[in-house]
Amino acid sequence: MSPTQAVLEAHTNGLYSSRMKDAPAPPALIDPFGRVVRYLRVSVTDRCDLRCVYCMSEDMTFLPKEDLLSLEELDRLCSAFVARGVQKLRITGGEPLVRRNVISLFESLSRHLKTGALEELTLTTNGTQLAKYAEALRAAGVQRVNISLDSLDPVRFKAITRWGDHAQVMDGIRAAKAAGLKIKINTVAMRGVNQDEVEDLVAWCGTEGFDLVFIETMPMGDIDGDRTAQYLPLSMVRARLERRWTLSPIADVTGGPARYTRCVETGGRIGFITPMTHNFCEACNRVRLTCTGTLYMCLGQDDAADLRRPLRASKDDGLLSEAIQEAIARKPKGNDFIIDRRHKSPAIHRTMSVTGG
Repeated sequence: MSPTQAVLEAHTNGLYSSRMKDAPAPPALIDPFGRVVRYLRVSVTDRCDLRCVYCMSEDMTFLPKEDLLSLEELDRLCSAFVARGVQKLRITGGEPLVRRNVISLFESLSRHLKTGALEELTLTTNGTQLAKYAEALRAAGVQRVNISLDSLDPVRFKAITRWGDHAQVMDGIRAAKAAGLKIKINTVAMRGVNQDEVEDLVAWCGTEGFDLVFIETMPMGDIDGDRTAQYLPLSMVRARLERRWTLSPIADVTGGPARYTRCVETGGRIGFITPMTHNFCEACNRVRLTCTGTLYMCLGQDDAADLRRPLRASKDDGLLSEAIQEAIARKPKGNDFIIDRRHKSPAIHRTMSVTGG
């Protein structure tokens, strides 16, 4: 056990056992529209080792490291949500695996899997560090990962990511598969960039046994370039796929916003996340926590709650739980995303890496 993990476990096991031994379970988190919040996405860092053209500017300014919550604080925040009925935790970034000692956070949070309070502990990654960490993630209770991959072509991949190494990511994917992790490939569909690869991605994922999810470009963050040039409605992607493949709608859900189909020829699942053409807000059961302790109740809204202050104000979680409850009571019905030529600026100025995946 690493020193960081020992601190985490000592902190949480002692603190939470004494705090919750005789206390009744807090009520579930229910928003104003009757949706029960069961899913927390947590950004452990805003830093990333890639600069994908739809996500970041090439010359990014990241938060000072001293502004980030410690791993112990992130553990306590996640645990407070688990105590309020959150059943799924997804660790995100930036790129979460570039955070120093982040595996110790997975190891500590896995105690909630062992008690049954948490159903799933997952992460979203760009795959660059998976060759190094796949086995440790699996040992910590992670059973599946989402891997961002927007091209199978090394040259195109480098252009999209600005300096990514395609071979390194493919090595990471192979390591994750060898470790027994279930893999979902996330691909952002971009007009004039990778739309000619969508059929090949379906074939490759079908052969490898991976789920595949296509995502529409979202108007988040000030990036270099015009998003109206990138935007590709997934209705066009699906129409293109159906010229080659037979897609049969299925009712599968994974806790996220994708609507799934089954590719009859490959047997693989193909999902579509369409925040622009058909938003996924009606059944939204998730909130997002940043690496500085800011909680966003909606990906496409700016309203947020500061959880760092109540977290640090008391060793007891009473104030923190109240702050979480108050925030969920403000969760909006849906996002305000829009992309058209009349709206050149992003709908949301913070980048996805700040928000939490």
